[in-house]
Parts: sequence; structure tokens; C-alpha cells
Amino acid sequence: MSVESSEARPDCDVIVIGGGVNGTGVARDCALRGLSVALFERNDIAFGASGNSSGMIHGGPRYLTYDPEVTHTSCLDSGHIQRIAPHLLFRIPFLAPVYRQRRGAKLTLFGYDAFFDLYDKYQPLKRGKPHVRLSADDLRRLEPGLVADAVGGVTFDEWGIDGARLCIGSMVDAIERGATVRVHTTVSEVLKSDDGRATGVRWRDRLTGESGTTTGLVVVNATGAWAPITAALAGLPPRAARVRPGKGIHVFLDRRLTNYAIVASAIDGRQVFLMPWQNMSVIGTTDDDYYGDLDAVVASADESRYLIQAAERVFPSVRQARAIGTWGGVRPTLWGWGVNEDKLSREHEIVDHARHGVDGLYSMIGGKLASYRIFAEEMTDVIAARLGNTAQRRTHVSPLPGGDEAVDPFELTRGVAIDALTAARLEYRHGSRALRVIERMKQSPREARVVCECEPVTEAEIRYVAEHELACTVDDVSRRTRLGLGSCGGMRCALRCGAILADARQQSPERGRRSALAFLDGALARRLSIVGPAQARQEALALSVLRSELGADEESA
Repeated sequence: MSVESSEARPDCDVIVIGGGVNGTGVARDCALRGLSVALFERNDIAFGASGNSSGMIHGGPRYLTYDPEVTHTSCLDSGHIQRIAPHLLFRIPFLAPVYRQRRGAKLTLFGYDAFFDLYDKYQPLKRGKPHVRLSADDLRRLEPGLVADAVGGVTFDEWGIDGARLCIGSMVDAIERGATVRVHTTVSEVLKSDDGRATGVRWRDRLTGESGTTTGLVVVNATGAWAPITAALAGLPPRAARVRPGKGIHVFLDRRLTNYAIVASAIDGRQVFLMPWQNMSVIGTTDDDYYGDLDAVVASADESRYLIQAAERVFPSVRQARAIGTWGGVRPTLWGWGVNEDKLSREHEIVDHARHGVDGLYSMIGGKLASYRIFAEEMTDVIAARLGNTAQRRTHVSPLPGGDEAVDPFELTRGVAIDALTAARLEYRHGSRALRVIERMKQSPREARVVCECEPVTEAEIRYVAEHELACTVDDVSRRTRLGLGSCGGMRCALRCGAILADARQQSPERGRRSALAFLDGALARRLSIVGPAQARQEALALSVLRSELGADEESA
């Protein structure tokens, strides 16, 4: 459907479709330059690959062999991200052992040493430490849990991050600079003028049923693996925004097993890793072409066994830990035919759909979490040039919310009934804005109660993310706080969170319980591939009881 051309001022300058790291990055950059922005996300912020990646702002040393520009931009942007979000970054030193069973092991170790000499040239860009060549004794001292037949290895330095919190930070900053953001709102059509120019979008809120149209001068398709589907909303064929979706899954364990990330080889020779990540351990990642439902990406039992087998081969005590869940995402990799998934380019590309007959519509294709800010800046440069905006670029120096000053977690415990661990986790997620959550606790001491003991997460933080970070469901709260992602899988905290969320959003208690049950259903689906049959039956039985109770409550009401 088209709309008649009009001289009326559009609702905003820029419409962004997609709430991943690229979409929120563009919204923030545009808002920083004084452009008016409206962002629409069909699910929730960081629902896709951005919130389900390996959680690293890394240079990607393996890209040096076939895509060195990706390594350069990733390392360069890592330095910028550390500057604007220092509270979210944590160092992950890697160990890459070389084992005797490998033919030419000593020569391989020499090659590793030479290769990382080259990678070291990029380390200053991201404040990384240079690599070190290690003997077998060095490896055993650093990580006694490694199998003992290594001839040596090397270290290299990377950085971890919570991808969802990175997206939330960009979103909040954009909103505070005037942007309008609608989550759980699907775009059903890209509107066009009679001459084919993109003029806006038609949308519908999936939670409330509200619908409407928003007009703009530019429309940006930043939907990642969904990009061909979104382009079709403007009448374009899938090839106009073609990607090659690649599924990556991770298994996470109930505790930190190592102080170092460990590089391992899977049965087919692909590299995977075991790494400490926040307060747990992660094994990842797969890289397989994906043809399934983009809204329901879950790990299969085969994929989980593939990863655990690879990690166990070099670090046997992995089997002593408890696998408590998986997460999976789909990379929006640039299209390529006849290329192995591992060798596909991690570069990014801006597609101007004027060449396809829809002027004013752009698609962001490809990219990595580690270089999102540069990609967003390039997209915003195109928009600014089109609209005659000459404001300076600022996303590399302007801190994200909470990244403006350091906060001592121990200081947060003064005057409120929380322990140091709760304060430290709160400070990690919110930086200096943790003080705003602490202030809630001081005004209402009952909000200092811990709802999720695994993370931990307090009632005050749940209410804060509902009021200031657009958390509409228990799943949204989990994405912002990691509530329910610990050993219990949400069974101990989801219902309490649902009740608090419903109260904060002035909704019925039944709405809160339904939101909690939806979260638990999703958590069970993500855990089925790694929990034993007894635990799966127990969780399914508990959920059926909760659903029965909810039905009985509604009937009595």
C-alpha cells in the first residue's frame, strides 16, 4: 500500500527497524547528532544475535588469515567500546594449548607464536596484552585442569561483555536524547510514496494490539538475520537484502571452572572454546547454516554434545560441572555460495535500496558485536549526508548511561540491606546508574529483597528496568538482569518477578503469572538439550501444576 505524497512534516527524521546492537547503535548515533528517531523492535531489545552471541568484544585472530580488515575494525572498536562502557567490559585471557597427539606439534607451536606476533600489532587498539609463548609446565601452573600431554601453548588477550546490556545502554541513551522506542511492536509494512520512495512504516503492538503509522525521511532495516523478511515489507525480493544465516549455540555451566578461556578443537576440527563469563562458564560456539524459525532458535542435543565433547577432551573436569542451559542466536553473515560457514566474511555492508526502486530505505547486512559502533557510525554518516546534518560524530567518546564514572560496589552497600555480591553485580550491569537503584532501596527498604538468588537480582532492580528500560515481560527482565538464568532456571524466581512486574506496570496479577509461565516455558526449551530426563520431567510437571493453578485462579475470578 502506498501513501500520497505530502508537504506535511514527517513524524521523525529516521525510522529504525530492529533493536539489536546495530539498530540501537544507529538510533543512538542519530539522536546524538540531533536527528529525531523512532525505533521499532518486533520482540525485545537484543532478542536476536546481539543478546545471544559469545559475549566478546574481541579482535577475532582467526579472521587475520582471510579477512584482516575485520580484525582491525574489531580491535579498533573494542577500544572505543571500552571507553564508552567501561563498567560492562571484563578481560578474558585465552590459552591455546598445542598437544603432542597433533602431527608436527612443535612446529605448530612455533607457527602459533609467529602468528600471534602479527596479532600483537592490533592489541594496542583494544588495550590488549601481547601474547606469551608457554611451555608445558607453564600451562600446568596456569590451568592445572588441562590434560597433561601438551608441548606448550600461547596466551592471547580478549574482552568479554554482556551484549544485551550494551544494546540496552544504546537504547536508553537514544530515548533520553529524544528518540521514541517501541518494543514488542512489529512493522507490518514499509510505506512508500507514489514514486516508490520509503516514507514510513505501519506497525502493531503485539502486547496491547495498538496499531498505527509513523512517517520518516529515512527507513533503516537493521533486523539482522530477519533483513530479507523486512525488505520484503517494502515489496523487495529477498535477494535485495540477502544474508546467509549461521546458527551459533552455547552451553553454559553452573560455575566458573577456569581463570582462562581455553581453545579446543571439535571432532570436525573446528575451533571452540571454554571460557569464564561473568559468574559461570560457557562452551561455544557452533557455526552452521540455519533454515529454521528465527524467533525460536534453540540448541539441539547433538549440538550440545558436540560442544561438551570438544571441551572435555582438553579439560576433563567439565563433566563435573552442571550444564544448566543453552543460548542460541543466528548470525546475519554476508551471503556467499560454496563457502564453508567458518570462512564466510564477518564484514558488514550498507545496502541502498534506491537501486532496487525504493529510495530512502537502507539495509544493514552482516557485522559483528565487536565492531557494531563503527557500522552504526557508517550508517549514520550516510543518513546525515542525505539529510544535510553536519553534527560531529560522538559515539566513540560519549559514554553510555552508567559509563560516565566509576562506582565502588562496596560503597553501594552502605545504608541498604544488600551484600557485596549483589552490589557488585548491580554495578556491573548499570555502572554509575546503580546508584539510582540503590536510592529506590533507601526510599523503600523492602525493595532490597533478593528475588533471584542465583544472579542475584533485587526487587528494586526489577522495578527499575520496568520503569526505565522498557521491560514488559519476565523474559525482558531476564535479558536486562540475568534473572532466572542460574541453576534453578527461573523456577524459584520467575513467579515473584511476574508479580512485581505486574504491579510496577499496573497490570493484573494474572498477567504477571502468565508472563512468568511464558518465561519458564522458554527456559525449559533452552535447557532440554542438556538436562537429564529426570530433571526435564520434574520441570515439566512443575510447569503443568503452575498452569493448572493459574487456570483455577482465572475461573474463580
